[in-house]
Amino acid sequence: MTVTDRDIVSAVQGGLPMVAEPYAAVAHGLGIGEDELLARLRAMRDSGTIRRVGVAPNHYRLGMVANGMTVWDVADDRVAALGAQVGALPFVTHCYERPRALPDWPYNLFAMVHGASREEVEAKRRRIAGLLGDACRGHDILYSTRILKKTGLRLRRKEG
Repeated sequence: MTVTDRDIVSAVQGGLPMVAEPYAAVAHGLGIGEDELLARLRAMRDSGTIRRVGVAPNHYRLGMVANGMTVWDVADDRVAALGAQVGALPFVTHCYERPRALPDWPYNLFAMVHGASREEVEAKRRRIAGLLGDACRGHDILYSTRILKKTGLRLRRKEG
């Protein structure tokens, strides 16, 4: 990773500026052209240095005030295939398999669902249950009570 690449990551890791041309503003702040900035971001993505540049919405401000992590006890021999199907549902934002923590936690499939009401989330949970069918031996929903700050690794700009 070059010094310029590191500076780019440091400049965008907390979010893009809320302006009409955010990449141009970041590039200007770094003293490079917008085309160079975009080319370097693409190269870092293609090499695996960064995974993506994405949006992290505040679900509450979007009106999605009922947020439930659905948890499922799915037969081990079917969890991978069924998890892929659950993850492909348009209303599931996160879906992953995790080991059970027996005897207290029998769940091995997790799927995050958002809705404007708990009734909407429950309807989505029922759709997931229908997809899982008899491979599912139990389930629950853990509702969010507040938004937690979601951040990954943060780089610091090198001085000098």
